[in-house]
Amino acid sequence: MILRIRSRDGLERVSVDDPHITVAQLQSLIQDQLRIPTHNQTLSTDQKLLLAKTPSDLLQFTDMSNPSTQLSSLNLSHGSIVFLAYEGERTIVGPTVQPAGSFGRKMTMDDLIAKQMRVTRQETSHCESVSFDRDCASAFQHYVNETLAFAVKRGGFMYGTVADDGRVEVNFIYELPQQGTEENLLLFRDPQEERLVDAIAMGLGMRRVGFIFTLTIQQDKKDYTLSNREVLQVAELHAESGLKEWVTAVVKLEVNEDGGADVHFEAFQMSDMCIRLFKEGWFETEIGEDDDPKLSKMKKDVVVGGKDVREVDNDFFLIVVKILDHQGPLSSTFPIENRINQVPMRSLKIHLDRAKSSPFVKRISDFHLLLFLAESLGLSNDIAGLAECVQTQTAVPEGYQLIIESMANTS
Repeated sequence: MILRIRSRDGLERVSVDDPHITVAQLQSLIQDQLRIPTHNQTLSTDQKLLLAKTPSDLLQFTDMSNPSTQLSSLNLSHGSIVFLAYEGERTIVGPTVQPAGSFGRKMTMDDLIAKQMRVTRQETSHCESVSFDRDCASAFQHYVNETLAFAVKRGGFMYGTVADDGRVEVNFIYELPQQGTEENLLLFRDPQEERLVDAIAMGLGMRRVGFIFTLTIQQDKKDYTLSNREVLQVAELHAESGLKEWVTAVVKLEVNEDGGADVHFEAFQMSDMCIRLFKEGWFETEIGEDDDPKLSKMKKDVVVGGKDVREVDNDFFLIVVKILDHQGPLSSTFPIENRINQVPMRSLKIHLDRAKSSPFVKRISDFHLLLFLAESLGLSNDIAGLAECVQTQTAVPEGYQLIIESMANTS
């Protein structure tokens, strides 16, 4: 598998043959492949490690301090990110440079053209279609419509399955901590909570498959599909995922034939070229107030339509994906995390009482409830097992059922 190592030098990759290796073995691989001595390495799954200023700050990150800890126990798998801090300097191996012109091999016109970055439209996506569970899509759009009135942006990670033929199914949406304004969406990533979410998803036989966010009423009046800020944000999340079928979904209000407003879903993939440009640092990330939002600025010239340009229409990066819907295996009736109002403990009793006649496993078949149990009842170490019960619809062990019902009855 491949682990992504993020340090002050950026994002690099380390090949790992066995997902069950220890932290010490990973450090040896980093030493061999990235040329950082093991004794200089501090590793963590917490991105705040990169903000540490002093040696005492580094001592606060202990999740990977035990050299015998197995990576699998930290929920690290193919594509996971590990954060690395190290002291001193290192030499990063770059590409071999071939001399050109009168001092070496001559450059032909074809060579020069090949070295230019050509931006064209990508006709086909890696994602055949995206199907939304009706309940989770309804819960998301109802909140942004009825509570937020599409006045500020809102987003979430989509989780579900990916078929071999590229069909993506979305079965729940995790709304991470965030702050939305009319133009921007600030995501406050919580690595610990995201690890819980991924563990629940794994138990449910699902994975993170995309990102969904809303356009505000004011944005929808403008003449672009995605703004330059949004392209940067969704390209970063797409690149981070390492999933070629990764989907970006947009929710907005559209005026219907009767003059009323309908909630409308659209889905896209960012083109391979867009993700490559982002990974290689071609995008200008500083955006001024006077910059045209429908154009993405480049740090160097790229070729569009045979012309060298520094600005690219954002639509060049988008590939439309067909949208379907389905009825998935989960409900979406439990209060949703990280919204304006915190989820009170009494919500657990209300939710369980609502379906008293159903088997207990059916009553807890809700992602948002499972996340609440993991965070509020101290069941984080057991949540993957509970999720597996939900996936297979098998009886929940009596001990867990007693703990959950006891907490519900005391709230």
